[in-house]
Amino acid sequence: MRADPPRLNRRALLAAPIALAACDRFAAARPVPGAPAPPLKSIAPFPIGATGMTGQLDQPDWVELMLRHGSQLTPEWEQKMERTLGPGFNHDFSASDRVVAFARDNGLRVHGHTLIWYSQGSEVFDDATVSRARFAAEYDRYVSTFVGRYRGKMAGWDVVNEPVAEDGDGLRDCHWSRALGMEGYMIRAFEQAHAADPDAVLFLNEYNLENIPAKGAAFLRLVERLLKLGAPVGGIGNQSHLDIEIPAGRITAFMRDAASLGLPIHVSELDFPLQRDGGRMPDLRSTAERRAQQVARVGELAEAFMALPGRQRYAFTTWGLRDTDSWLLREDGKNRRDESPLLLDAAGRPNPAWQAVADAFSGRAGA
Repeated sequence: MRADPPRLNRRALLAAPIALAACDRFAAARPVPGAPAPPLKSIAPFPIGATGMTGQLDQPDWVELMLRHGSQLTPEWEQKMERTLGPGFNHDFSASDRVVAFARDNGLRVHGHTLIWYSQGSEVFDDATVSRARFAAEYDRYVSTFVGRYRGKMAGWDVVNEPVAEDGDGLRDCHWSRALGMEGYMIRAFEQAHAADPDAVLFLNEYNLENIPAKGAAFLRLVERLLKLGAPVGGIGNQSHLDIEIPAGRITAFMRDAASLGLPIHVSELDFPLQRDGGRMPDLRSTAERRAQQVARVGELAEAFMALPGRQRYAFTTWGLRDTDSWLLREDGKNRRDESPLLLDAAGRPNPAWQAVADAFSGRAGA
């Protein structure tokens, strides 16, 4: 089922990319050689976040950097259904409890990730063998139990994750949509989450919104459609796994269109790989060229986020704290050891993109 035609201002998404010279001025940004990065949270007028996992809570260097730079923590894996749901619809929130307790004990606010994701849960929520009534009842119980467990302790939740087809042509078919309806499973999840914690900001979270304009437009149509149907969608989660080769102006265009809905926006999973196509294709760009593209696009994102009204700037979160924490480098992730996709290097020093972000957040960009 497709969403209704949009009532959005999509001028920038549908037009040719805006080739503003200002979008690339960040390419010249340079951190101070050898100096530690000043606390990013002291520069930004909104929460600065990163992901964390239970193993990192035992690493003193990670803890020191997280508390130095961050004011918000997103559990990277501990709240995903592969960790929290077992056979027979049994719930295990012990790992989630530890991350949430660490954050709250250290004065960090917590953003929940993620309740319902098309890629997880099908082993237990098997729409071919579980009765429709049992499926719906356990679905409701999972969302309400999980959110209710942390009532009053979470700033927000990614309620539904990645529901839009990759090319933007409709929505993903999955075990949730087959059992509960293409829009029905989303509406149901938002309703259960809202009932369990009315004060948490509830997000629809998606990737490639800037990279693929058709997908960005489809996502915004979906948000508008869910709101029209009464779903308590409270925010837009823009993952921002950036393709550093997208044209200048495309990030700005999407952020302006997203802002037109008036909801809080979360840059929720920022990283910016240097390698083209995951290293599978030959890449003849020099390191200097790739760094310049990287810094320019990350700087554009930071400035576009700063241009939002203050009430719409929910948080700015990187998917990992240091390069070595990134899923792109880890052996259990993409295992690309020569990547540098985050604001801090392995030693916690600022990468080139860090200065562009700091300049945008402090109002020095273009000065």
